[in-house]
Amino acid sequence: MIQRIQSIWFFLAALTLVLMLFLPIASKQTTGTETAVYSSGLFQIIAGKAGSPFKIQSFLPLLITNIAIAILCFINIFNFRKRTFQKRFAVISIILIGGFAFWCSIYAKKLPGGIEGANFGIGAYLPALAILFIVLAIFGINKDERLIRSAERLR
Repeated sequence: MIQRIQSIWFFLAALTLVLMLFLPIASKQTTGTETAVYSSGLFQIIAGKAGSPFKIQSFLPLLITNIAIAILCFINIFNFRKRTFQKRFAVISIILIGGFAFWCSIYAKKLPGGIEGANFGIGAYLPALAILFIVLAIFGINKDERLIRSAERLR
């Protein structure tokens, strides 16, 4: 039953978490350089110099956590037969995403000079969007449970 609405919400939550790998969480410009924080690491771009940005520091535990939470959201799509387990798994995913967002904010403080004057990118708002998608999936699961209970009463 992949065509159920909560499957779409779980897929969108997983997709937003995957997008966090490619979109900056925060960036800050200093004299001639721009430093950006991604969930995979801290990158520096030198103004006026051609080429790709180079990585200053790698955040491997944060990267692994990001990928693991995205995979958990994707796996939850296939738990459609066990609705109570799917809801519990969704609540655990919400808690993990909240912790991941907090952890990202700690790494964002590693920008040179702190986060004062930093521009927050779209990656900073994606965990909240993923939580919203999971909450909508929980509403869909509850709707399915009510439908099944009402169908059982008719028997």
